[in-house]
Amino acid sequence: MVNTKVNLLGIELDNPVIPASGTFGYGYEFSGLYDINCLGTFSFKGTTKEPRFGNPTPRIAECTAGMINAVGLQNPGVHKVIEEELPKLKKCFNKKVMANVSGFSVEEYAYTCELLDKQEQVGWLEVNVSCPNVHGGGMSFGTQPSAAAEVTRAVKKVTNKPIIIKLSPNVTDIVSIAKACEDAGADGISLINTMLGMRIDLNRKKPIIANVMGGFSGSAIFPVALRMVYQVSSAVKIPVVGMGGVSSADDVIEMMLAGATAVEVGAYNLVNPYACRDIINDLPTAMQKYKINSLSEIIGGAKV
Repeated sequence: MVNTKVNLLGIELDNPVIPASGTFGYGYEFSGLYDINCLGTFSFKGTTKEPRFGNPTPRIAECTAGMINAVGLQNPGVHKVIEEELPKLKKCFNKKVMANVSGFSVEEYAYTCELLDKQEQVGWLEVNVSCPNVHGGGMSFGTQPSAAAEVTRAVKKVTNKPIIIKLSPNVTDIVSIAKACEDAGADGISLINTMLGMRIDLNRKKPIIANVMGGFSGSAIFPVALRMVYQVSSAVKIPVVGMGGVSSADDVIEMMLAGATAVEVGAYNLVNPYACRDIINDLPTAMQKYKINSLSEIIGGAKV
């Protein structure tokens, strides 16, 4: 018997497979398709202090081996998530869930994290620093080590649960940003968020996305994600959660060999709603194929 269990910051997961934020709603939407308790856990939809309608449509554009989205963090706001979404989730998911948090100021991040930290269902807080800093000229918090560190410190002051900082790949030196977050007290790092891309409608000769550009995700970005997971996990001492173009059990194993403790599956959930269930079911066979007895023992195994 192979062992698929891993430990993510003190919480044991039955397997390392985690649906990524923004691709799995608040969980209960998928519970009618299969028993979502088969998941290691999942990261729920990015949540902000105030409700957000999101960006204008069209928000989605298909592309070769991937997609572009500019949904714009549409969500009901943290109070509605706590009052309405988490109680619905509790009826179908009996494990700890990962709360994904977004914000447009340091104060917003801290406010939302403090509230979600108090929720019994929440096991980890995944803090997305890819949002524009409204008090810092509009640049993403995640593009500068100092800004990412500032968010990390603020969140750590008001929380007790593990903080995982989710990094953007749209930078020149992701390692320096990861190290700044670690130095500021982050318990873990997750990466990568979407890359930046666009498509043009040849008939209209205009951008397809109303926002012009959006987040590029899907299997096309897997090699970039793998490289960044390898680089960051080699540079920090805290656990790394890898994601970006993962669509198979083989991809999960490759991410873990690069240094990921757990692996998130994003865009592929939108192609195949059973994606995570299927990957979990395929993991034991893939492990036997590559002569792996325990997934926890291969983390970072490809390091040279």
